[in-house]
Amino acid sequence: MDAQFLGIAEMVETPSVAVVVDVMRAFTVAGWAFAQGAGKIVLAESLDEALALKALHPDWVALKDGPPAPGFDAVNSPGLLRSVDLGGRTVVQKTTAGTVGALAVKEASLVLCAGFVVAEATARLLRTRGCQSVTFVVTGEDGQADEDLACAQYIARRVTEAGTDAVEFLRRAGESRAAAELAEGVRQGVHPDDIALCLELDRFPFAMVATLEDSLMVLRPCAVPSLTDEGAI
Repeated sequence: MDAQFLGIAEMVETPSVAVVVDVMRAFTVAGWAFAQGAGKIVLAESLDEALALKALHPDWVALKDGPPAPGFDAVNSPGLLRSVDLGGRTVVQKTTAGTVGALAVKEASLVLCAGFVVAEATARLLRTRGCQSVTFVVTGEDGQADEDLACAQYIARRVTEAGTDAVEFLRRAGESRAAAELAEGVRQGVHPDDIALCLELDRFPFAMVATLEDSLMVLRPCAVPSLTDEGAI
């Protein structure tokens, strides 16, 4: 598989297959939202759009980066979201990097959103789809976020080398600037367990696929074949 790793600003053309990586914390939060029962996640272009969608659909759950704010129901924290019952509900998510990265590649034929919590499922989906060329969008820090790059590199390696060990990749993520900012309270809307939850490898058995639905970018969980099933393909 031919893999390239680009920041959002480096996306000069629409890739065929894109894996958008935001470990700390957008797509860890998305994984938890689905685990808590969310039916789908709408990735909003802006805070205003998120609030407008919430106004149109009062039963939707609006979620943003940073501290709590009027009109929003939740913040972008896996530690805080894991205790929320989202059974059957739609979540509207707007974050600084992750949702921006997904919207930047919305025209791609296949868009996956990922973090370590869905790493193996994401790699397995790429493998079973026979993807030959994949662009990994490193969303944080203008493409320099080591937690996102480490996760992207790990997923890419797992596609072709199923025995790849995650230890070094997780170490890099744990020592990243984002992890330090979460630990030191630089970022708001944080739970003490957020870092550990973001570094929890393969917590969920699904990949997350984003598609355009009626002009909205919608993220849904996607079941992937088990290792046993995959071996029979």
